[in-house]
Amino acid sequence: MGIGWPIRRADDAPVRAEARYPVLVLVALAILAVIVAIFLFADWLAPYDYRAQSLLKRLKPPSFLGGPPEHLFGTDELGRDVLSRLIYAIRFSVLVALGGTLIGALIGTALGFLAAHFRGMVEEVIMMMADVQASLPFMVIALAMIAMFGGGFMLFVALMGFYGWEVFARLTRGVVIAANTQGYATAVVALGAPARHVYWRHVLPNILSVLIVQFTLNFPQVILLETSLSFLGLGIRPPLTSLGQMLGAGRAYLTTAWWIAVLPGTAIFLTTMSISILGDWLRDRLDPTLQSR
Repeated sequence: MGIGWPIRRADDAPVRAEARYPVLVLVALAILAVIVAIFLFADWLAPYDYRAQSLLKRLKPPSFLGGPPEHLFGTDELGRDVLSRLIYAIRFSVLVALGGTLIGALIGTALGFLAAHFRGMVEEVIMMMADVQASLPFMVIALAMIAMFGGGFMLFVALMGFYGWEVFARLTRGVVIAANTQGYATAVVALGAPARHVYWRHVLPNILSVLIVQFTLNFPQVILLETSLSFLGLGIRPPLTSLGQMLGAGRAYLTTAWWIAVLPGTAIFLTTMSISILGDWLRDRLDPTLQSR
């Protein structure tokens, strides 16, 4: 009996690919790719100026429902092209969520490093601030800040940055304290390296995967918060647009022009769902405790 070639099934590769990348994750990545493309190329994708009004064309249905062919998703109560507004609404909403989540991650990570390094009184003060932040409903804080300082776009992005920083602070503090007890950190300290070098070159790269996972979990929450405030008329304000603003404006026309509210609502659902699925998958892939199981 000679040594034959190993027999391989034709469906081996698809099975391995499916096991590595679940179908839901692939769908989420495809949706996020579309969102990123809209975010980057909104100026070229929008067929009309999202602020252009025409009362002669108000409340026209989408073209696939018998409306004018030049307005694929119809028009709103002021005759503005819904597709153009939807494209720019996705850009502004993602921009606010991305900027707010980045600010919160940077603030929380920096405070977490400070608490883990100094310990003692500094740690107690930072953790007390985190407890206060977690105990207060952020919606109330946001309403108070907007009432005091107004609703400018940059101020609104900065306000979103204060959401969720306490989660990053607690997470960073815990993983940095755990990392400081590992052999690689103690060895570098024994060689005389300064604390800044140890944290930046050795500790941070080892905890970066945990922070990335937390970022993906916080991002959809910030989108929903921005949507809620804009829905109430307290977030992004005209002439700019956002998904929450479109949703709030379309609630009065649900029975006569449902596309004004349903389309941005669908965009909110798909965006948050996709990021949440991707975040859960990354947590399962990058968390060492789950991998060991």
